[in-house]
Amino acid sequence: MRIDLFSIFPEYFAPVGLSLLGKADDAGLVDLRVHDLRDWTHDRHRTVDDTPFGGGAGMVMMPSVWGEAIDEVVAEASASGEEGRRVLAIPTPSGTPLTQRMAEDLARCSHLLVACGRYEGIDQRVADHYREAGLEVLEYSIGDYVLNGGEAAALVLVEAVTRLLDGFMGNPESIVEESHSNGLLEYPAYTKPRTWRGLEVPEVLLGGDHARIARWRRDRSLERTA
Repeated sequence: MRIDLFSIFPEYFAPVGLSLLGKADDAGLVDLRVHDLRDWTHDRHRTVDDTPFGGGAGMVMMPSVWGEAIDEVVAEASASGEEGRRVLAIPTPSGTPLTQRMAEDLARCSHLLVACGRYEGIDQRVADHYREAGLEVLEYSIGDYVLNGGEAAALVLVEAVTRLLDGFMGNPESIVEESHSNGLLEYPAYTKPRTWRGLEVPEVLLGGDHARIARWRRDRSLERTA
């Protein structure tokens, strides 16, 4: 999967080189590229925003800069022979709430572009134009609150999607058993020591009866979900 991240603060994405995601990038499982949106500006101030039509507080990111950036990257990917499903994801508080089902769906695409807005967001015509042009556009939200920009939401999306790719996780059973994978929340987990500050590990987990352990874990998942 190829992932292109666009931001006026590309340094924000330094964490993508860490942990399993960094290893997946090194191994070629994920082709992750970070772009500075200001590279597509043409004035000495590298301007990416302007005042909103209709008045109001804040600034809006201009569609002209975004259009050049997205067009160039899509054209470059197409010219290099990269085919398959391509999705433009735009984090925004007004978007569709991100779910595990959405992450599973996006894990099946071949090219994911994430446009990180700032200020009062990206001119709505960017999403409208590419949707009308036939590009799949996803405006999504990671919760009912407002952030300074879309970068944190972009990192959430990238991590939620890439960890579902074949070969990403060392133990694929981790994905099958975790929260939301089967519609349930995950059961509580315990490790050594057996006793910690007066709290004991549930006895059922210590007996080696795997069928009984599986039933106990299933019951705890049902309780948590309810």
